Amino acid sequence: MKSISPGIQPQNHQEKYERTLVRHRRMVRWSRCLILLSFLALWELAARTGYIDSFFFSSPSQVILCFAGMVKDLSFFLNTGITLLETIISFLLVLLIGLLSATLLWYSEKCSEILEPYLVVLNSLPKSALAPLFIVWLGTGINTIIVAGISVALFGSIINLYTGFRQVDSEKIRLIYTLGGNKRDAFLRVVLPASVPTILSNMKVNIGLALVGVIIGEFLAARRGLGYLIIYGSQVFQLHLVITSILILCLIAMGLYRLIQALESYYLRLY
Repeated sequence: MKSISPGIQPQNHQEKYERTLVRHRRMVRWSRCLILLSFLALWELAARTGYIDSFFFSSPSQVILCFAGMVKDLSFFLNTGITLLETIISFLLVLLIGLLSATLLWYSEKCSEILEPYLVVLNSLPKSALAPLFIVWLGTGINTIIVAGISVALFGSIINLYTGFRQVDSEKIRLIYTLGGNKRDAFLRVVLPASVPTILSNMKVNIGLALVGVIIGEFLAARRGLGYLIIYGSQVFQLHLVITSILILCLIAMGLYRLIQALESYYLRLY
């Protein structure tokens, strides 16, 4: 009876698992592409054969022509750049204010008990209802749009970060106190490092919410930006412009999400 060398069988299983994983990822990637291409082909076919009115529903070919025209007259770079800048500023301010506020709530239990119901109410409030007030208070311009972007994501971010801080292992915090540390040491050495995955996960949510808030602000208080193009296109019945702007927003949202996801993957590989 032939003896099997130790380690060969596990290695074969590992190689088989890796090949299966590669095939699965390839299948998922091609399935996504197939669904997208099928949708675009059916959309174009329906528009050309008259099953849908291309004046109201546009078509992929009209969207491509509209996008090419926006690139040619540089309006794509201007409006996309403005929306992207407003979104990034709103996102960074949400991250900064959210971390500082959640830290304050963790430091002071009395403060958290007092402010918690207000945070819940403000987080539940439809932020589009506040946009007209922002216009009255701040006027039309980039400040109003950034504040609108912040308002959509901020209160939920504070609640999630504070909840993540409180869920850190209490035994580790108690160990810091036993070794003579104070609350600042417990936060910097235990709570904050342990909450990095929560912070990164929160960032992935906030980047999309900040974009939503910015678009709400641009609907009401902008003369440039993708939100303004959507409103302008709907008012003059240039619906191919509306759909093109929406698709650009989808690409921006996906790109920003992938960026945060890459940062999260880098952190997980590092630690």
